[in-house]
Amino acid sequence: MISSRIVPLAAVALAVLAAPPVFAHARLVAATPASGATVSSPRTISLTFSDRFAAPFSTVEVEDQRGRAVALTKTVSQDGKTLGGTFAAPLPTGMYQVSWAIAAADGHRMTGTYSFTVR
Repeated sequence: MISSRIVPLAAVALAVLAAPPVFAHARLVAATPASGATVSSPRTISLTFSDRFAAPFSTVEVEDQRGRAVALTKTVSQDGKTLGGTFAAPLPTGMYQVSWAIAAADGHRMTGTYSFTVR
């Protein structure tokens, strides 16, 4: 005879195993300029993510090696997966740090940083 405790436990286990997968967090899949790259002065920056994000709650910022913000105009692709910007002026030689934050479609806030160098 099956115990009255085993049936409810088996039902819960079956429900957990049959549940649809949880949304994966959006992740950065490509960046131009790339992390660690040495480039000529870029006119734009582009960060592509694995999933859509909420544009109004997403940012990209670039700082020079002294920690000063670099002026750029934010852009978002039509498919909602690429966050970018156009620099207001050519970037002088030096190292730059990119900081980004997105509100992913699954509701999670994702952030990251990387750097590149202009020669």
